[in-house]
Amino acid sequence: MGRFFTAKLGQYALVLLVALSLNFMLPRFMPGDPLQYIIGEDIGRLTPEEREKIRVEQGLDRPLHEQFGAYLADLARGDLGWSIGRKAPIGDILKDRLPPTLLLTGSALLLSTLIGVALGAAAAWRRGSRSDLGIMSVFIFLESLPAFWVGMLLVAIFAVNLRVLPIYGFESPYVSYQGVERLKDIAVHLVLPLATLTIVSISAMFLTARYSMLSVLGEEYITVARSKGIRERWVLFRHALRNALLPIATLVMLRVGFIVSGAVVVETVFAYPGVGRMLFEAVLARDYPLLQAGFILATFTVVAANILVDLVYPILDPRVRTHG
Repeated sequence: MGRFFTAKLGQYALVLLVALSLNFMLPRFMPGDPLQYIIGEDIGRLTPEEREKIRVEQGLDRPLHEQFGAYLADLARGDLGWSIGRKAPIGDILKDRLPPTLLLTGSALLLSTLIGVALGAAAAWRRGSRSDLGIMSVFIFLESLPAFWVGMLLVAIFAVNLRVLPIYGFESPYVSYQGVERLKDIAVHLVLPLATLTIVSISAMFLTARYSMLSVLGEEYITVARSKGIRERWVLFRHALRNALLPIATLVMLRVGFIVSGAVVVETVFAYPGVGRMLFEAVLARDYPLLQAGFILATFTVVAANILVDLVYPILDPRVRTHG
């Protein structure tokens, strides 16, 4: 088992090294002056002397391997660079943008997993019935809906027509709520983006849970459990669902991997000040250092999620331990 995890960690370390290398090489190997991707369009206003000064400050006058070593050293210290669009350290920007994104995407992941898995398991238990076909039809329909359309529809209904929910932002501007009142304000602003993200992501959870459950319901241990007179609900959740968790856990961890940057569309529709909105604004401003930092953050999150999958698998299925 130890060799299994050691090999896995080696693979992930290699993936991280390749991803960081690509992130480092991208602005340096693209056509044109690398300063164009560090400074932006303002580079045309600089004199040759000013350009050379910035080149020295950025370490671009040094050999490539020394630049790469300094780049890795900065990352190890948590230094992600300087945003050319916001004129601020990228680390400080991410500290402000991460909490809203984690609240939104984490809540959506939790809701879509709980509701999707519960309904998927129930639908599989009643496979072929009218309720199963009806629920599956609804979720297949939801799967086809684009996130921006769902968001605009909810805005039109609840923010424009009914006027019961705010249309944008993380909390009310120009108002200094404190304590419980601030939490309520944040929760109210969270409702529409959370509902949108949950609606567009719940179908995958439902379909995965349903088909995973169907794959185990025909197993002998399910028949034996039923023949012993065990209650149907206990058979469903204690025997069937537990053995169907591996594909569900894989999907959940994949969603965790994109939890930091996976809500770009939803955050843009609702002007929600998270990492997704930040990346959208960085593209518009051609803020390449900020985009690179977003890529690094997403890479680390995906790798961490995959490591978590490898740690969870032996708990969900002891057979993985013997295989390792």
